[in-house]
Amino acid sequence: MRAADYPYPPDEFDAAAAGGPQGVHRRPRSTWSRTWPFLVVLIVLPALAYGAVTLASGGNPFTAGVSSSATAPATSPSASAEPSPSQTPSASATPTPTTPPADLGRAVVVQNATQRSGLATGARTVLVAAGFTKVTSGNFPGTAPSASVVYYPAPADAGTAAAVAAALKIATVTESATAAPDGVLAVLAADYQP
Repeated sequence: MRAADYPYPPDEFDAAAAGGPQGVHRRPRSTWSRTWPFLVVLIVLPALAYGAVTLASGGNPFTAGVSSSATAPATSPSASAEPSPSQTPSASATPTPTTPPADLGRAVVVQNATQRSGLATGARTVLVAAGFTKVTSGNFPGTAPSASVVYYPAPADAGTAAAVAAALKIATVTESATAAPDGVLAVLAADYQP
C-alpha cells in the first residue's frame, strides 16, 4: 500500500524519529546472560538436591566424604590397656574373662529345627556375608529346642560362637561338646526371625 492510498490522516506515530529505530527493538543479549540459567540448572540444582537427600537420610552433607575414623579421637593401645589409678579395680572386683576372637575359617553348621523351608539356607547366606568361609546348612535331626541356640565345643570357640549368634541375632550361646563336637552349631527354632 502506498502512502497516497492510505485513507487516514497522518498522526505523530507516522513521523519517523530521525536516526532511531522504528517499532520495538531490543539490543542482543550478552553471552553471559544467555548461559547463566543453564549453569544454575547444571551445577547449583544438583548440589542442592544432593544436600537435601543427604539431610533427609540423616547424614551431614558437609562431612559425607569424611570417614568416622578420621573424626574419632585416637587412642593408643597402651592407654586403653592400662587403667588410670582412679580406674584401678578394687580387691573385691572380679576380673572379666576375655572372649577369644572369632575364627571366620572355623566350621559352622546351621540347622533348621522348624517346618519353614529354606530357613537354614538363608542363615547360611547371612553368615557367608558376615565373612565366615566354612558354613554348611541342613535340617536338625533331634527334638527342636524351644528357642534358637548356638552351641560351641570348647572355650576357644566362644568368640566364633558369639559372632555367629550376633550375625543371626540369636540370644543364647551355650558350650556343649556333645551338641557341637566338630565346630559351631546354630540351631534355628520357631523363634528365629531371618
